Amino acid sequence: MEHLFVFTPLELLLTGIVGFFFMIQLLYWLVTFARPLRRAKKITQPETKQYPPVSIVVYAKNESENLQKNLPSLLKQDYPDYEVIVVNDGSTDESDNVLKTFEQEYGHLYHTYIPQDVKYLSRKKLALTVGIKAAKNSIILFTEANCKPLSTAWIASFAHAYTDKTEIALGFCAYEQKSGFMHQLIAYDNLLSGLQYISSALKNHPFTGNGRNLSYRKELFFQHKGYQKTLSLHAGDDDLFINQVANKRNTRVVYNPESITQMQEVERYKIWREMKVSRAATQRYYKGGKLFFYRMEEVTYFLFLAAVIATAIIGIAGNWLISLFAGLLFIIRFITKAMILHKSAKMLQQKPTTAGLLLLEIIQPLHGLYIRIYRMFRGKNDYTFRLS
Repeated sequence: MEHLFVFTPLELLLTGIVGFFFMIQLLYWLVTFARPLRRAKKITQPETKQYPPVSIVVYAKNESENLQKNLPSLLKQDYPDYEVIVVNDGSTDESDNVLKTFEQEYGHLYHTYIPQDVKYLSRKKLALTVGIKAAKNSIILFTEANCKPLSTAWIASFAHAYTDKTEIALGFCAYEQKSGFMHQLIAYDNLLSGLQYISSALKNHPFTGNGRNLSYRKELFFQHKGYQKTLSLHAGDDDLFINQVANKRNTRVVYNPESITQMQEVERYKIWREMKVSRAATQRYYKGGKLFFYRMEEVTYFLFLAAVIATAIIGIAGNWLISLFAGLLFIIRFITKAMILHKSAKMLQQKPTTAGLLLLEIIQPLHGLYIRIYRMFRGKNDYTFRLS
């Protein structure tokens, strides 16, 4: 048995590499990705609840069915003073009729229309600018027609986050997961993205946001001349704008159960891919190193996985103790990540995706690499958003 405790230089090197990347992975998941879970336990309600007037701006393009289904959850919020502004972006379906019908019943609903023949590189940015200009109130809350808040206290949860210094409040939009691996992948990707920007904002390093659940002050938008700096890109109305204007003093993050919205429409892969391509185009312009920091988590995982496999193979041919060591660290890391993701998904009102985690944590970063390569070959084509 003595030979089991004698290691060759190669075996020592491999076990050292495995241990090194294991510690990096553990720090990522126990410190960074688990931060929203830890902070959630410390969140307390404000002693004095104020109810400043709020304007909700909803972007819609050929969303008549979603408007019919989701508008009531916006119009029946338990909040004393708010308006809902739907910007209808050149829809050719029954959206206009649906909105007029709702306006007859709800006096706090308004809608405006962007003509179909308007020539503008980013119609969505134009539509949102029109909606922001139409808003009567300082605090604006953004969502989209295919999303709905999961609570009647949605507006209140954001309004309570505002102080005299607060100019931005970041929220989370959950994915209504359906059966099938593609929807598992989308839900997993959505959860990871949410944990990244929530964790960074909690650490006073906000770097992006999601327009399906986002709030900022109207004055902030015009102080920075709206989307003027990013008019050459179709996307960027949410993530890139927040990246440019958010800082540790003016940004708060809201992710209590009442603040969550949920995307109701099941996305087709092609639509999701185009959304990811547009996001890849805007990410090139992010300031700060947060995006690189989170991509390094993916890189170190693949290095850890490669080291585990190499150590297991060498161990089987030589000293099986190093194979056992590598396998044990792999299991510990996997269980740690699975537990954090499971609890985080439940906290953020999203169905956990831990069942296929072993495959998802390989496919998701590889798909992200594919998207970046695909965008490079597309060139300037990704400056428009093709949904057909």
